[in-house]
Amino acid sequence: VQLQAFGGGLAQAGGYLRLSCAASGLTFSTYGLGWFRQAPGKEREFVAGISSNDGSTYYADSVKGRFTNSRLNVKNTVYLQMNSLKPEDTAVYYCARAAHSGNYVSVARSDYAYWGQGTLVTVSS
Repeated sequence: VQLQAFGGGLAQAGGYLRLSCAASGLTFSTYGLGWFRQAPGKEREFVAGISSNDGSTYYADSVKGRFTNSRLNVKNTVYLQMNSLKPEDTAVYYCARAAHSGNYVSVARSDYAYWGQGTLVTVSS
């Protein structure tokens, strides 16, 4: 049972990266999915989430208009397209699956039961 995130790396300010997170061994399509990030010395914070049924998305104000969250249930994969990157986007990014099935997005870490290992995104100025 795991979530595996990949696609992180080094980007210049104004550039882009696309993160992917693949699930194996757990039910995917009926659960909300989220992306969180943790910068050095800071708390892990919500970045984006997507619901299960209708694919509704929700974003933190800091990334709204720049990041796009999507999912492809047939591949058990969720994506985070990150455009117009800023140095303050530098962090380890984690994908997560909600603890309870349903068509909703939660911004609370406690509402997520399964977490990926994290992928590092570094944005240079």
